[in-house]
Amino acid sequence: MPNLYSERLRLRAAERSDIPLFVKWISDPEVTENLMLRLPMAQAEEEIWYENMLKRPEAEHVYVIDIKLPPLEPDGEPQWLPIGNTSFISIMEIDRCAEIGIMIGEKYYWNKGYGTETMQTMLRHGFETLNLHRIWLQVYPTNPRGIRAYEKAGFRHEGVFREGHYQGGRYLDVKLMSILRQEWDQISSTTKGD
Repeated sequence: MPNLYSERLRLRAAERSDIPLFVKWISDPEVTENLMLRLPMAQAEEEIWYENMLKRPEAEHVYVIDIKLPPLEPDGEPQWLPIGNTSFISIMEIDRCAEIGIMIGEKYYWNKGYGTETMQTMLRHGFETLNLHRIWLQVYPTNPRGIRAYEKAGFRHEGVFREGHYQGGRYLDVKLMSILRQEWDQISSTTKGD
């Protein structure tokens, strides 16, 4: 799986050595508050998840979101810091559509545009490399930061699963957002013209 790059980040294949970091992120209630996770995962469970992920099609493997830091020495190579992960989920070959998920686990990097930039990078990969037609996601109305990032990347609101998720003693709506290939083409052609 080749690395994907944008201005401030790279998306690289998740490695077994990333598992402790994933466990750290999904053990933080603030991080998981807006994810579809219900229960904490132990290191052993995350290792099983990792093995099962490797059995899925390569296009559905998880990417680690690394942000570019300045080199330690003049003329040195940039340093990379993992802050989260992302992947396509359940790619439907005939329909050419896939769900996408993202987690920014390092809270210090919230609200700095990395979610939007990650989504833009994944959309480019999904439409221009994997030849997808439609990419969609689920988000809670209680996640305005995520909704803003998705809108900036070009996603449109398309529906709601009313009270479709139970969390914290209450039912939450689940918003559906999507973007089509022709919408992405329009956004990317406008961006290239800048």
